[in-house]
Amino acid sequence: MTYATIRYDLADKVATITLDRPDRLNAISLKLFEEVSDALDKALAEGARTILLTGEGRAFCSGADLQDAGGLPEDPGELLDSHYNPLAEKFASLPIPVVTAVNGLAAGAGCSVALWGDYVLAARSAYFLLAFVNIGLVPDAGATWLVARAVGRARALEMMLLGERVPAEKAEAWGLINRAVDDEALLGEARAVATRLANGPTKAISLIRNSVRRALGEDLTDVLARERADQKTAGQSADFKEGVAAFLEKRPARYEGK
Repeated sequence: MTYATIRYDLADKVATITLDRPDRLNAISLKLFEEVSDALDKALAEGARTILLTGEGRAFCSGADLQDAGGLPEDPGELLDSHYNPLAEKFASLPIPVVTAVNGLAAGAGCSVALWGDYVLAARSAYFLLAFVNIGLVPDAGATWLVARAVGRARALEMMLLGERVPAEKAEAWGLINRAVDDEALLGEARAVATRLANGPTKAISLIRNSVRRALGEDLTDVLARERADQKTAGQSADFKEGVAAFLEKRPARYEGK
């Protein structure tokens, strides 16, 4: 597929997907989500071991493009069924980690997309905005789940009921994101994290990201049982054998993601 709304690049086992509609502040069109979905498939097929997601220009993503395909349908939930929710689930079920580099405004569903990452960095000038309430809608694309579990009920409701900006440094203090960094350092810092993950034990990383996501809705007994099963899987991997050998030989591990 030739992409019209994103850019795709694979280097050093890191697949970088850049939302590329800067004239529309990288607003979400149906085509954009279709192309991102295709790029994820391409990354896996080409052996990527980390996804790095960012935006072009002065915004990460401004949310749904209300001018796309004539605006929202009478039932906006149809878009969630056809495009938003499937892509959210696809990111969640990836066998490799996702790093997001939030280079500017992340609003509406664009805020959700930013938080789809397992490790989220933001430029200090960036901000997060869930302004659905300002047009009579509710947060979507997983925002209520992602934000409430990251920052707690009070702050989640503050963000969603007031529809006000949360600057990057405040988002870091709240625990909404991992780090706020200087604007000019954002991509370099994000690539460093993505490369580190890409060179890590991929099978264990995949199990960890899935385990944490599921643990947020499970009780301790279920978590312990799943950790037992996951530890068996990880312990039988080639990466585990390499990790132990490297430790005993006092050398850096050379993981192959197997």
